[in-house]
Amino acid sequence: MTTTPPAPPKNRTLMRPATVKKSRSKAMTWVPPIVVFLALLGIWYAITFLVLDEKRRFLMPPPHEVVAAFFDPATFGEILVALGRTTAVALVGLAIAMVIGIVWAIAMSQAKWVERSLYPYAVVLQCIPILALVPLIGFWFGFEYPARIIVCVMIALFPMVSNTLFGLQSVDPGQRELFQLQRANRWTVLTKLEFPAALPAIFAGMRISAGLAVVGAIVGDFFFRRGEPGLGSLLSTYTARLRSAELFATIFVAALLGVAIFALFGWIGKRAVGRWYDFSA
Repeated sequence: MTTTPPAPPKNRTLMRPATVKKSRSKAMTWVPPIVVFLALLGIWYAITFLVLDEKRRFLMPPPHEVVAAFFDPATFGEILVALGRTTAVALVGLAIAMVIGIVWAIAMSQAKWVERSLYPYAVVLQCIPILALVPLIGFWFGFEYPARIIVCVMIALFPMVSNTLFGLQSVDPGQRELFQLQRANRWTVLTKLEFPAALPAIFAGMRISAGLAVVGAIVGDFFFRRGEPGLGSLLSTYTARLRSAELFATIFVAALLGVAIFALFGWIGKRAVGRWYDFSA
């Protein structure tokens, strides 16, 4: 009597390559940034303890002192309150920059003479050093919340204008000719063809402007110290008092805020246009 050997489990054999591939993909995503982070920490410690002498270590305190300063109850409360105020300014300024930038780009996309008339001023706005305009903005609009919003809008505006205009003008000529054959009016072409095709570029502009909005909010707060202080005011205060550990902690919080807003708009863009466009967050 012969017995046939049992068949090997198919599901386990078939699923193993996919599982291994997925694990490798996750590892390739997270391992390199972690390795670089650990290397930067090592360089930081080396500079603090091997390059700087003991009297100058306040210039670059070791990471564990920065972490301890951040979690100090008094410092943590100051940074948290300032973070909320800076976030509010950055989001409001970003929203205004998005609306102005999209409307501005749509107007330029509708006629060449409009583009020739307005686009140079968008370039000029981008090229003017914002620090040269900050005193004038303070004289004209005061030194509190509205002035910070204006600085934020001015810094974050140009990427929205340029990216939206690029997207609107990058429509496939064949599709544009198809709409012309159907005798579609200008509004139909804009809403049914140009604007949907420009969404990837618009969301890319939003991601760039999101980071710049955080910079604008901090710059405005750094110079306009009246009213409720934000992260910029804390940076100025900690610098004046030589509280370097608290200064480094505030800088890292500001950087994480920019990364968080950048990632937020990357996630929104991926959900909005990721079905037909490779929009990596």
